[in-house]
Amino acid sequence: MQAFNVLTAVAAPLPAANVDTDVIMPKQFLKGIDRNGLDQGVFFDLRFIADGSPDPTFILNQPEWQSAKFLLVGPNFGCGSSREHAVWGLKQLGIRALIGTTFAGIFFDNCQRNGVLTVQLDPTQWSQIAEQVTLAQSNEITVDLPQQKISLQNGKQIDFTIDELSKLSLLNGLDAIGNTLRYRDDILRFQQTHLQNNPWLA
Repeated sequence: MQAFNVLTAVAAPLPAANVDTDVIMPKQFLKGIDRNGLDQGVFFDLRFIADGSPDPTFILNQPEWQSAKFLLVGPNFGCGSSREHAVWGLKQLGIRALIGTTFAGIFFDNCQRNGVLTVQLDPTQWSQIAEQVTLAQSNEITVDLPQQKISLQNGKQIDFTIDELSKLSLLNGLDAIGNTLRYRDDILRFQQTHLQNNPWLA
């Protein structure tokens, strides 16, 4: 899993509320037997028009936001069905962090498990970022995970909270298995002791 530390990049505003996983990753892109090509499906019905060409009105198709690695999203982002493909696709598209006020629970967990940082802010903090990133000349921000700060081009810094396990996992690029393997020696010692005390289990 790709580690996250400090990253400066463009943030694209997607302020609509209740964007569900079928909007993020439409069902027709769930047919593959692997994860390849899911970036093509992300926001497909928003990114493309009927003839398959990019919709120039969609924020991620506009030159100033095409390189976005952060999305500033509306409340309850990722609601609907619990399709992990939505997170896989966002990650393949190059999205490293989502910044919002609230996220759907399963989607939030899927992000944490797949290396996409989710930052939850109060509405006032969110609005401060929105005022900047909706303007092309100030749409670049810095997300500092070690210090848990977001820096804007106008000099403002916004603190955010994150649970320690998620922070550790992201900083070190560890998924759930990787986190477990940090305790490999302890696990092996327990196994050996347990078998010595209970030899009939061997």
